Amino acid sequence: MLHTIHKVVNTENPTSAARFVERFALLLDEAGMPRMPARAFAAILAEDAGRLTARELAERLAVSPAAVSGAVRYLTQAGMVVRGREPGERRDDYRLHDDVWYEIYAYRGEMLRRWEQAMADGVELVGPDTPAGRRLQETREFFAFLQEELPALMERWRARNQPTRRAPK
Repeated sequence: MLHTIHKVVNTENPTSAARFVERFALLLDEAGMPRMPARAFAAILAEDAGRLTARELAERLAVSPAAVSGAVRYLTQAGMVVRGREPGERRDDYRLHDDVWYEIYAYRGEMLRRWEQAMADGVELVGPDTPAGRRLQETREFFAFLQEELPALMERWRARNQPTRRAPK
């Protein structure tokens, strides 16, 4: 498996890049992301160009095209990668957003809103004065807090990250 990875990885140290891909994918898997999308995301993240075709992903990860297809579908639907194509190319590639983590967490704001609403609905269904209702209400308040704080946190990140986003001279 590492031989295939060595052949395809476009970095100065392919063994280290392959090791990173597997280690970070395990962390993402532990956080709840399915294993194959985690591996595909880590491979794209570790690629100098920040993009790979489905064929390159299959070669890099030593998996079937079907496995890659499911992985990139998951990543695209989750807003973690976008599908694109270079001018003159016949194959689509999967690429990271320019500010990948900002985009991922910006998407989470909508998810938090939906979770907060689900908790509010749950409180109504089980009753606010029950142990479950109080637990659901606390969860709703936590999601509301995160939703309120996320925009300011994201803005602070943008302000902090701005100097690194300048165009090269």
